[in-house]
Amino acid sequence: MTQVPKYLSAEERRAMTVKTVLDLASVCNPAEITTMAIAARMGLSQAAVFRHFATKDEVWQTVMDWVSAELLARVQGAAAGAAGPLAALEAVFIAHIGFAVEYPGVPRMLFAELPRTEPTPAKKALENLLRTYGDMLAALLERGKREGEVDEGLDVPVAVAMFIGSIQGLVIKSLLGGDMRHAADAASRTFELYRRAVRRLP
Repeated sequence: MTQVPKYLSAEERRAMTVKTVLDLASVCNPAEITTMAIAARMGLSQAAVFRHFATKDEVWQTVMDWVSAELLARVQGAAAGAAGPLAALEAVFIAHIGFAVEYPGVPRMLFAELPRTEPTPAKKALENLLRTYGDMLAALLERGKREGEVDEGLDVPVAVAMFIGSIQGLVIKSLLGGDMRHAADAASRTFELYRRAVRRLP
């Protein structure tokens, strides 16, 4: 059970709810997480949860908003400290895998949202995340072309999809194996294959 202090501000209570949802998502099917389960994990009544969220969809949107902000902050920070475009892409790759390892409930929630056909707030937040992330990757690849590190003829949209797909593949394999550390162990080797695919040859 998540230990919730007796006196918390509304913002702190919402942040604690996000953490609780991610904890639950790491051990059970995200689609089956109920507000009752969230409240029980926090040691609160269901009514106490709904004092801060109007609906379950709002809980999910808040979680996705946090995931988007936290993941983008991490990968953008990793890229900013790199020496060049390819080094920045590697730093982003490693940071993203590290985020998934630290919060295994996140990829489980993302994969649960993708098949949904209805335009939920959480799915919209996911779409915005992927768009922003993709734009960042595309900018790094285009910079790599200008600086002579990336093949000038590279199909950038395909390379962006390949980058994200490589991360998803590692995460899915690790989730199936029940140990997210496998993704971390294979991250550098996987990126090296990606580097060979996009780099400019001498």
